[in-house]
Amino acid sequence: MTSRTTPVAVHVGPEPVPVLLEAVRRGGGHAVPLAQAEAIVYYGSDEPDEVRNMIHDGIRWVQLPHAGVERWADAGVIHEPAVFTAATGSYGEAVAEHALALMLAAARGLHRLARARAWSPNLTQEFTGSTVALVGCGGIGRSLIRLLEPFGCRILAVSDSGPVTGAERTVPRAAFRDVLPEADFVVVAAPATPSTRGMFGAHEFALMRQDAWLVNVARGSLVATDDLVQAVKTGTIGGAALDVTDPEPLPAGHPLWDMENVLITPHCANPRSSYWRGLAERVTANVTLLAEGRPTAELEGVVRAGHGF
Repeated sequence: MTSRTTPVAVHVGPEPVPVLLEAVRRGGGHAVPLAQAEAIVYYGSDEPDEVRNMIHDGIRWVQLPHAGVERWADAGVIHEPAVFTAATGSYGEAVAEHALALMLAAARGLHRLARARAWSPNLTQEFTGSTVALVGCGGIGRSLIRLLEPFGCRILAVSDSGPVTGAERTVPRAAFRDVLPEADFVVVAAPATPSTRGMFGAHEFALMRQDAWLVNVARGSLVATDDLVQAVKTGTIGGAALDVTDPEPLPAGHPLWDMENVLITPHCANPRSSYWRGLAERVTANVTLLAEGRPTAELEGVVRAGHGF
């Protein structure tokens, strides 16, 4: 490996966001017009054709601005010879913090107490010592495990990458249903891919405890919404805390809005401050790697073509 003699030529656009231009500079790159670029740090409308139309024969690397890349993967934009990277793992701490807040709110009954209009009995429970099943142990899952340490939670991890540090037990994704009957909280943090679409439906809810909560901070498409409505309505599960929904935005008048045992936040687990910081750090890291002469396959957050993450 040798350092380059010329800076990495990067096009930031179609919106030339100042924080991303600075991130390129910090990494040893310089911003250039698209026609002169070997790399693209994309920020725009998120429309697949917008990205597709920017790529030319000289582009080696494209940085996408989100952790989830299903929009571009489904449209067939992600393909060789360019290497695409996502912001996967950059927002783990912020999203894990939100997941913890949702679990604490559910355990302490804040979904009921905050809506009450009269003094009501104490219906809260202790969160410490809860069993938490983490379905997906990438950046969010690993960060959440660290945040759960002070609470003495028992962690059951679902991951295809081998044993997860901090988890009592790890099972592969194909066996994720095995951990559902044991969990007080099931946290969905897996990527959205064709194989994970609708992975939580009536069958999976029937395996969960009647007092268990589903917490989704991944993508709404991983949960069959109609089945979730039925599971909460009938008491098959204890409740649901959702930062993401399907459809999204969740329409006014949707049954989930009126359910007492449902907490909904508007896809805000990653605050804007955290978003820009995480994305800028990923851009700087990857430009630095290219400036050092590393191959594009060694960049952070490489999207596996055909896998959607």
